[in-house]
Amino acid sequence: MVTLGMILEARERLKGVAQRTGLVQFKALSDEGSQIYLKTEDLQNTGSFKVRGAYIKIASLTDEERACGVIASSAGNHAQGVALAARAFGVPATIVMPEGAPLSKVKATRELGAKVVLYGAAYDDAYAEACRIQKETGATFIHPFDDEMVIAGQGTIGLEIMDDLPDVTSIVVPIGGGGLASGVAAAVKMLHPQVRVIGVQAAGAAGMKASIDAGHVVTLDSAKTIADGIAVKTPGEHTFELCSQYLDEVVTVDDDEIAQAILFLMERGKMVAEGAGAAPVAAIMNRKFDVSGKVVAVISGGNIDVTMISRIIEKGMLRAGRMSKLRIVMQDRPGQLEIVSKIIGGNGANVMAIHHDRTDVDLDIRDAILEITMETQDRAHAQRIIGLLREAGFTVM
Repeated sequence: MVTLGMILEARERLKGVAQRTGLVQFKALSDEGSQIYLKTEDLQNTGSFKVRGAYIKIASLTDEERACGVIASSAGNHAQGVALAARAFGVPATIVMPEGAPLSKVKATRELGAKVVLYGAAYDDAYAEACRIQKETGATFIHPFDDEMVIAGQGTIGLEIMDDLPDVTSIVVPIGGGGLASGVAAAVKMLHPQVRVIGVQAAGAAGMKASIDAGHVVTLDSAKTIADGIAVKTPGEHTFELCSQYLDEVVTVDDDEIAQAILFLMERGKMVAEGAGAAPVAAIMNRKFDVSGKVVAVISGGNIDVTMISRIIEKGMLRAGRMSKLRIVMQDRPGQLEIVSKIIGGNGANVMAIHHDRTDVDLDIRDAILEITMETQDRAHAQRIIGLLREAGFTVM
């Protein structure tokens, strides 16, 4: 299994390759009983922690293994890490990614010189196809999480956190297949067993939690979450053993909570995090565990597809009550829209979109429906405006 010596050696090998990312206090989440810090792996080379494990694994290969080329499966971040490491060693790389992988990650992987094959709906489908290609070509498989050298590389994050904040109380890490969580937990617990390490999974892809609860590796029927980086149906055997041994707790967050955390990090932390990277912050925001003391959240990556950002922001704003979509039944006569606008604008809200419809078959011939999307400060602000619209005689749905 993974030893402390392997992780320490990995740290030396990564000097000059992986950035030693910062640890910054996030005062927007801190209070009298807790100090929240962010480990900014979103600022890592390739925008994710994955380069650490990928580089260590390829560095450990023999000349014969490198000559055969390498192949990997990935939702995106491991792909870029393998592509970068392979280029550094002059090794040809093939990466199999799910067909729904963010276009930004596919493009970045190709730009790093790797051949990209798109296959399947989820990571596990891409993994199966990569295994098939590996048997045909004889390439060396670089597993994204269930490999001791990969785990050792990810564990260097734990060493850096302890160096920068020796009196840390808890470290929070996202879990997909478990490579990051098992590496960080092993590194921290071997040196400082009193530090709590908390794993966070998306509720729609909580394979590691199900496995730990069952006492053996469990395969989920599906892995559905906006956090594509942790959308894994089956955790690894090595990672399961390490997470079972070293993690203090595994909690889950749903997609609404993840979206809210992405939005919060953008607005208050001036940081762009992908779904997996925001999951630890979502767990802290929603108090999924005891957040007292000094808590470090590992922001594992920032490779979010720009086409998804607007949708995730909208989802986060809806959940926070900062955006509301109303259907208002009103009389179809002049001046009604003006009254609605004055109520909304006069009470500090902002109209983002509007649609007027008088053709609904269920409407009285004298009525119309006004569909409005409005931006408010919070849910209480939205409810106050809805109350004023009702007082003015409008039916609000």
